[in-house]
Amino acid sequence: MERLFDLSGKVAVVTGASRGLGQYFGRALARAGADLVITSRDKSRLAEFQDEIEDLGRKALPVQLDVLKESDIDNMVRAAVAEYGKIDILVNNAGLNIRQPASEFTWDNWDTVLNTNLKGAFFVAQAVGKEMIKQHYGRIINIGSCTCVFGMEGIGPYCASRGGILQISRSLAAEWGHHGITVNVLAPGWFKTAQNAVLYENKPWVEYITDRIPLGRPGRPNDLDGTAIFLASDASAYVTGQIILVDGGFTTGATKAIV
Repeated sequence: MERLFDLSGKVAVVTGASRGLGQYFGRALARAGADLVITSRDKSRLAEFQDEIEDLGRKALPVQLDVLKESDIDNMVRAAVAEYGKIDILVNNAGLNIRQPASEFTWDNWDTVLNTNLKGAFFVAQAVGKEMIKQHYGRIINIGSCTCVFGMEGIGPYCASRGGILQISRSLAAEWGHHGITVNVLAPGWFKTAQNAVLYENKPWVEYITDRIPLGRPGRPNDLDGTAIFLASDASAYVTGQIILVDGGFTTGATKAIV
């Protein structure tokens, strides 16, 4: 049974690994036995995380990757294959958000959000998927959010990009399943990261959100470990085209009963 979750000998690409959720995922996969390719738009920001992974006894190859540059994507895949000979797992995590009322959202900001979160994720998956097709094996984990399944004010384009991630994942799962490739969405709920840290400075907002999480708290880094390892491992061999929400029950729509 333990071997189902063992990633020894596997190679995982984790995009957006210079901070936040990308590092959460990278640590989890490394502890399960995988060697990593870690990426960031600024390669120098990966040095500390590379040392951390190597201290765990795993390899970590840092690579510059701007998901809006086709040449960067191609170079990342070539570097990964040159170093390890294969890519078994992709954690498609790189993304961003711009908070702005819908009535004020600019064309340029729309392009930035959608191109990064949706176009970039698709073409990273495409480039890595070509290598996975050759080896007839792969695990693609596209990182979404609760906004894959519901909307929120002030982040309309972000919601559109996350809804698109779910649909792209379903499409790729249908197209690549016969190549032995699974494609799923891991959708975290409320986890404090550099991207949303400003929200956590608002105590009433934190209380409001916490009140609507059945488990009574925002997410902690290790709360994502089990799901990431599951989707990256042979334990999920017959799971594809799915979304797993790791949100403490937030998307149940629960609120405390009024008595």
